[in-house]
Amino acid sequence: MLRETDAAIIGGFQSPMEKECLDLLLRGSASVVVCPARGLGLMRIPKNWQEPLAEGRLMILSFFADRIRRPTAAIAAQRNAYIAAFADHILVAHAEKGGKTEALCKDALAAGKPVFAIDSPDNAHLVELGVVPIHAENFASLVMDISE
Repeated sequence: MLRETDAAIIGGFQSPMEKECLDLLLRGSASVVVCPARGLGLMRIPKNWQEPLAEGRLMILSFFADRIRRPTAAIAAQRNAYIAAFADHILVAHAEKGGKTEALCKDALAAGKPVFAIDSPDNAHLVELGVVPIHAENFASLVMDISE
């Protein structure tokens, strides 16, 4: 399973769906880096993060000054670009045609990063750009292969 991978998983984990994914990851043994689109100065650490932090499986990393207290679309886009720059491989569940995630995929591909997306009709536009489609049931095995 993805939450048991040896690969470090880095993301913003900002949307409700991403937060659910983070909760699942934190129940496993995977190393996770959470990058909020804000500074860390006044950030409260959620209770379910305490144990993974103490175990060294969770890192909280911000690219922003403490004065940045609320995420905005522009700050989130900047954060996502930083995350993509750090990543060896990029895995995308979904990207709207013409959206910010699609633009991030284009930039990552231009930088020579391998980009993968769940194979679905909704992501066909990404495949046209050069993103490698992967079946949802193979998503976790791809991460396992990458971590070896």
